[in-house]
Amino acid sequence: MTYRQRFSFLIVLDSVIVLTAIFFSRFLLSASFNVFTTPVVVSSLILLLSHHCYSLRYKLYKKAWEYASIGELITIMKAVSFSILTAGVAQQMWLEDIHFRLLTVTWMLHVMLIGGSRFYRRVFGDAQAPKAPMMPNKKRTLVIGAGSAGTMVARQLINNNESELLPVAFIDDNVKKHKLDILGIPVVGGVSQIERIAAELFIDNIVIAIPSLRRKEIYTIYQECAKTKAKTQIIPMLEDLAMGRISVNQFQDVRVEDLLGREPVELDMGSITDYLTDRTVLVTGAGGSIGSEICRQISRFNPRQLILLGHGENSIYAIELDLLKQFRHASIEFITEIADIQDAAKMISVMHKYRPDVVYHAAAHKHVPLMERNPEEALKNNIQGTLNVGRAASISGVQTFVMISTDKAVNPTSVMGATKRLAEMMIQHLDEGSATKFVAVRFGNVLGSRGSVIPLFKQQIEAGGPVTVTHPDMIRYFMTIPEASKLVIQAGAFAQGGEIFVLDMGEPMKIVDLARNLIRLSGNSVEEIGIDFTGIRPGEKLFEELLKDDEAHEMQVHPKIYVGKKMAVPANDILDLVQHYELYDKAELRQKLLELANDRVMEARVALSV
Repeated sequence: MTYRQRFSFLIVLDSVIVLTAIFFSRFLLSASFNVFTTPVVVSSLILLLSHHCYSLRYKLYKKAWEYASIGELITIMKAVSFSILTAGVAQQMWLEDIHFRLLTVTWMLHVMLIGGSRFYRRVFGDAQAPKAPMMPNKKRTLVIGAGSAGTMVARQLINNNESELLPVAFIDDNVKKHKLDILGIPVVGGVSQIERIAAELFIDNIVIAIPSLRRKEIYTIYQECAKTKAKTQIIPMLEDLAMGRISVNQFQDVRVEDLLGREPVELDMGSITDYLTDRTVLVTGAGGSIGSEICRQISRFNPRQLILLGHGENSIYAIELDLLKQFRHASIEFITEIADIQDAAKMISVMHKYRPDVVYHAAAHKHVPLMERNPEEALKNNIQGTLNVGRAASISGVQTFVMISTDKAVNPTSVMGATKRLAEMMIQHLDEGSATKFVAVRFGNVLGSRGSVIPLFKQQIEAGGPVTVTHPDMIRYFMTIPEASKLVIQAGAFAQGGEIFVLDMGEPMKIVDLARNLIRLSGNSVEEIGIDFTGIRPGEKLFEELLKDDEAHEMQVHPKIYVGKKMAVPANDILDLVQHYELYDKAELRQKLLELANDRVMEARVALSV
């Protein structure tokens, strides 16, 4: 039925209802068939006209009544009430007498008939919805959350014949809802009872239907769901629903990042806009997992130019295509430079050519076992490369230089950690004699980045297992790639020069727990896939730190960001090692790097001076 046909039908239907209501009210009150008196006829015409006026005012002819709810019922009552009041005022003006009993009964019939004519489709649709015993092929679903979102999910699943899910019970921690029925579905208990209820009701699927949940709450609920054999899904986050990017019944699998137990970092948009918008920005390692996400985040602030610098042509080509597609309507000039940060002359040439305002230094070797076997390559890339980029930035008058570091730089036991710590030191050294503000940003493991455990675990699970974990007590701090990138960008806005910024990453997570969660999220059981412990690899620690005790600073520049104190730097010793590293074999070079990174040379000098 077209809108015009539907509108005409409702006009005719409502006219019949209004006239029926008032004439039938007169008949009920007078018990006489003589209802066509002058007051009744005049009141009928006034009521009919006012009803159509208020119906148009409240858009009663435009509503999709098959989705009607309490709000639509209230709208009907408003339109009818104002129509009756208008008729009463007219009776007082022209008939000099208000027929209160007639108007009261008319109001009641009017609401009942108009409401019934609108809600019959909703009532009929709900009544015709198939029930659980008639649908043996559907997956029995437990809905967590008996609030408005949970109710909406259940209603859509019931009314959608194409859905493979059938809601059979609600879970909610509000004890006032327990033992109640919502849409004919019982509220059977709280979150702590999920395992028992899932077994008793033969649950195949669980849907977490509370869009406002915080990560810590999602983690708690998921741990209970993981005790069952049911697949666990979650409805989209509240902001996605509010923006209309996704509907409430488009369920998502629970992701590893949802289980971090820590809320995502929120940016100080104003401070970032001031130093990125309409500026020239250069990113080294732009093709890497962190560097490419930094480029995406930067592009949201509409810089004038974004220079993508990297050693691998394929990865730089890929991020350039992605940015051109994603920000095709923005006035950003994306420029690519294939270059190696170990080439000092090339770094000076690039900086001199583009004169960037801000540099994000993301290029680095980061694989711990590989760097243990190749300490000279770690030194050349992570220390010498950082010096090359930093010196070029200083010479070219860059305003802010942000280096990406790692928690492995704290009390390092690996070559990778040691070289990143020494790179931090050289950044602080460069800051002392330059107009450029040099800072470093330190964070933990990044979920899904190249070389991280997540891609490895996924490959092992797809191959049927087992998943390999080095040690059952191995723990790490984790964050997502977007979070890490946002932290790097935010640090640049707070830079005064020489700081090491650190994210408040909440509580660390055991690697074995991460492996178990990933196995369950993939739809497998831990028993089927299996977990093998292979032993700690060279250079690894059981746990990582974010700040040394003497670095710790109580000041927070952001609710989730700390700033470390500036420390004494053995700059001459680091520069000497960079220039003469070829004099050492691999074992000696590794030892020298660790000594310098752990300040043992400085400690020895202090001891000698005493």
